Amino acid sequence: MPDQSPHEDGVETTHDDGRPTPGGTVPAAAPPPDDGERDEAERDEGGERGEREASEADGPGTPDDRETPEEPDAEVVAASGALKPEEIDQPVGERDPATGAPVNLPAPTATAAGVQVTPEPDAPDPAHDVEQRRREAGVDHRFPFGRPGQPLGRAHPFVFGFTAALGVITAWLLVQAASNAKSVIVMIVVAMFLAVGLNPAVERLRRFGLPRGAAVAAVFMVVILFFAGFVASLVQPVSEQVTELRKNIPEYVEDLQENKTLANWDKRYGLLDRAEETVKGEDFQKSLTDIATGIGKVAVSGVFQTITILILTLYFMSSLPQIKTFFYKLAPRSRRARVALLGDEILDRIGGYVAGQFTIAFIAGTISYVFLSILGVKYALALALIVAVTDLIPLIGATIGAVVVSLVAFLTGNVTDLIVCAVFYLIYQQVENYLVYPRVMKRTVDVQPAVTIVAALVGGALLGVVGALLAIPTAAAISLLIREIVVPRQETM
Repeated sequence: MPDQSPHEDGVETTHDDGRPTPGGTVPAAAPPPDDGERDEAERDEGGERGEREASEADGPGTPDDRETPEEPDAEVVAASGALKPEEIDQPVGERDPATGAPVNLPAPTATAAGVQVTPEPDAPDPAHDVEQRRREAGVDHRFPFGRPGQPLGRAHPFVFGFTAALGVITAWLLVQAASNAKSVIVMIVVAMFLAVGLNPAVERLRRFGLPRGAAVAAVFMVVILFFAGFVASLVQPVSEQVTELRKNIPEYVEDLQENKTLANWDKRYGLLDRAEETVKGEDFQKSLTDIATGIGKVAVSGVFQTITILILTLYFMSSLPQIKTFFYKLAPRSRRARVALLGDEILDRIGGYVAGQFTIAFIAGTISYVFLSILGVKYALALALIVAVTDLIPLIGATIGAVVVSLVAFLTGNVTDLIVCAVFYLIYQQVENYLVYPRVMKRTVDVQPAVTIVAALVGGALLGVVGALLAIPTAAAISLLIREIVVPRQETM
């Protein structure tokens, strides 16, 4: 009959064999049995021991109340009966390559068949002895060609060298691909630059109620009309000058023959005879043909690139909101809002830069037209448009336009016109570079005047005209990122 006497709180009575009495709470702690009794209990109880330990682990009480004998041979299991990987002392070992299940293998020092053994000093060479080869490789039914060795780690010299070489080859291929596609990349960048720069005009038209498609079409039509007017203004002067040159060639030859200085040089050095021999030579005709072919190729390539840039600009202007959204979604969700705000500000500054460039070009073209009209130079409108277009190039654009205008003024006028034009554009270029240009860029792009000049010089040295055009908005974007990201981070360190 079980003992019904009262016990301490949290302790229940048990039978003589250690099983808990029904209705109890937590079994009382029992003294650890000796080795003989433990072996006998393990043989008698069998699988009931794991269930009893699980029930004892689920009951209330302190660790002291649930103290059980240590059993070094028993598996460590959780309440659910699963093994606890973090408490297993022995590693799993090798796995079956077919099923992936753990495989218990004998010690590698054994000499049984199918186990990889360490060769003895006097063992035969496996290169000549097939049996020794199979013995050392540990061939069995699971591994007919021997047991695989340990995989190469990431720090292995071979893996590191192969990865580094692969990275270098990939970088070299990317550089070569970018170099081969340089012209296409430049056209894409210029078209995107123009689309971003013209986007403020599109947004302004949308405020008046126009849909985006109609606003894009209106802005693009203005751009097309500007280019068409520029080309049309050059057709008449060029055709007239070519016709006049063709008519005046005999007169120019007679003047050269009647020139006393040239006649004196011809008597001394035989200039006319040498010139005649050079003109009649095959090399001169071939070089002249090559020059004409090169000029034709450049002209055709320029027309093709201009048309391509205009078409890409139209597509980019139409899909600019979708393009911005796509790139903004590449940022992490937690930082996407800040990235979008910074991106919008950078795009606004690029638009301001384009607006500022057009403002400066308009000022230069207007002043040139007024000046040339007062001076009486022929083709004043066409020359003013040339000055306006070349003035879009930062810093050196005004110089290019001044050289063209001065040369035309000299050919259609006299030396006085040449000197007057040269002096006027020399003064105007200084005023534009150091007074007008920095102030306009400071207001539209928010870049310091010194940074504007340095950026234009560096960009022109790296990528020529395209680099000079893109240098200032790039400098504006970098200055914004430094002010909004780098500087605050430095203040918190």
